[in-house]
Amino acid sequence: MRITVIEDNEALANAIAYRLRDRGHAVDVILNGQQALDFLDAESADLIILDLTLPGLGGLDVLRALRRRGRHTPVLILTALGSTEDRVEGLDAGADDYLVKPFMMDELEARLRALSRRRALEYSAEESIGPLRFDVTARRLFADGVQLELPRRELATFECLVEHRGKLVSKAQLADHLYGVGASVEDKVVETHVSRLRKRLHEHGVHIKSARGLGYTLVVND
Repeated sequence: MRITVIEDNEALANAIAYRLRDRGHAVDVILNGQQALDFLDAESADLIILDLTLPGLGGLDVLRALRRRGRHTPVLILTALGSTEDRVEGLDAGADDYLVKPFMMDELEARLRALSRRRALEYSAEESIGPLRFDVTARRLFADGVQLELPRRELATFECLVEHRGKLVSKAQLADHLYGVGASVEDKVVETHVSRLRKRLHEHGVHIKSARGLGYTLVVND
């Protein structure tokens, strides 16, 4: 998944990003409320972690603006403001969950998984790609009922290609999904992930086709 962390405590934001990236997610870290809103106007996110006390534009203002613009991305508020009134105001503004600092990283991850399951209900919680079955929520890939053990970057590559089935996915899109927007990633790194994933999928009749200079797409044998 692609997760946006909007938090002005840079050390905390980076700690959350490190943990989530270690789980195979792409994470974008933004430290300013207005910059976050501008970013989300231009970029997509599967989940948003949002602090309330932000420079530039407060977290509630960011959230209300997103909802006014029809953006229904799940939002978890992560804040030191823990009164009942603060919780009610945050949820009424459009938040999907509310977690008070200090918190345990395991609980944050559990809440994100719960939000991901809710999001999956709006789309498809499971995707069939030829003989393969992809559990979107659990991020697990199966062939004939047996789970395929993919390294996390290859699984994230597959996730991105499935999400854009029928469309070309550029190396830049893959890099953003794997490492977050603005990460300094060379094309050959993306090419390596694609090449390794291609070899794993080939025996199952699922292929990654390249369009020179344009990107990649998933193709299933007839």
